[in-house]
Amino acid sequence: MRGNSFGQLFTITTFGESHGEALGVVIDGISAGLSVDLNELQNQLDRRRPGRLEVSTSRNEADKAEILSGVFDSKTLGTPICVIVRNTNQKSKDYDSLKTQYRPGHADQTTMDKFGYRDHRGGGRASGRETLARVIAGYFASLLIPNIKFKALITQIANFKESESLFSFDNKSVIGFIDESKDQEIKDYLLDLKSKGESAGGKVRCVIQGCPKGLGEPVFAKLKSELSSAMLGIGSCMGISFGLGEHFASTLGTQISQDSKNFSGIEGGISNGEDIYFDLVFKAPSTVGEKALEGRHDPCILPRVLPVVESMAKIVIADQFLRQNAFQN
Repeated sequence: MRGNSFGQLFTITTFGESHGEALGVVIDGISAGLSVDLNELQNQLDRRRPGRLEVSTSRNEADKAEILSGVFDSKTLGTPICVIVRNTNQKSKDYDSLKTQYRPGHADQTTMDKFGYRDHRGGGRASGRETLARVIAGYFASLLIPNIKFKALITQIANFKESESLFSFDNKSVIGFIDESKDQEIKDYLLDLKSKGESAGGKVRCVIQGCPKGLGEPVFAKLKSELSSAMLGIGSCMGISFGLGEHFASTLGTQISQDSKNFSGIEGGISNGEDIYFDLVFKAPSTVGEKALEGRHDPCILPRVLPVVESMAKIVIADQFLRQNAFQN
C-alpha cells in the first residue's frame, strides 16, 4: 500500500499526524552535490505555516525544518533525505468533542470505516498540516529543475472573482489573490467568516514556465494525469482543468485548433515547451459553526494552499524530468 508515497524516480514518503510529536518526509532520487539553502527552505515553509496570517487558524507553529539525513555541509549526499518539523503548539483538548462526532466532508467517518481506529486530534493524518511535508519535498524537487518557474495565485474566494488575465509572476499580494488591490477587502471578509465559524472555498490558477519539451507519456502516464493526481491529492481540492477547461465543451474544433496555447502546454499528454497552466477548485473547510469556534481552523485554506500547489507541481515535473532523462540515456 503506497498511500503515503508519491513519485517514481523522485519519490517522497510523508509521515506524522497533526498533534503527534512531528511530521516529516523522506525524499529519494536527489543526486549528490546540489547546494541546499536552509533559509530558502524555511521561507517556503513560512508561506504555508499556521499563525502567519491573521485570517488563518490561530494555531501558531514555527514549523522549523530539521534535516536528519542526506545533507552534509549544505550539499546533498545522493542518499535519502529525511526532514522533520516538530509540533509545538498543539491544543488537543480543543478536539475532544470530535472523539464521537464525525464532520461531513472530512475524513473522520471514512478513517474509522477503513482502519477501525483514528487519531481525532486536529484530523490526525488527514489534517492539512501534513502538507508541510510536501512543501519540504517541493523545495528539494526544485534543486533538480532550477530553471523552471512555478506560481500559484487565487482567482476566486467565494464571490471575489477576478480574470486570470491578471496573472503575474511578480504578484505581491499577501493573501495570494490575483488582484493585489483586493487584499484588505478579502482580509476583512475572511475575518468576518472566522468570527462566525463560517468558511469559504474558491479557485487557484497555477502556471509552470520554462518546462522542457517531452515530459509525460502518450497513454497512461500523461503529464496532465500526473499533475491531476498530485493536485487532487491535496485535501479539499475537488477539481482540476487545463487550458480552456470547461469552455472546451462549447468551443468548436476549428476555434480550438487556432492556438496551441488553448491546450496549456500539454499536447497528447506530453509537454510542448509552452507555459503549462491549470485551474483548481477548492471546497470550503468542512469544520464550521461551534466546532470551528471551539478548535483552531482556517475559514479558507486558499492563502495557505498556494505553496502546496506549487510544491506538488515541482515534485511532478522533477520526477518527469528524471524519467525522461533516464529514457534518453
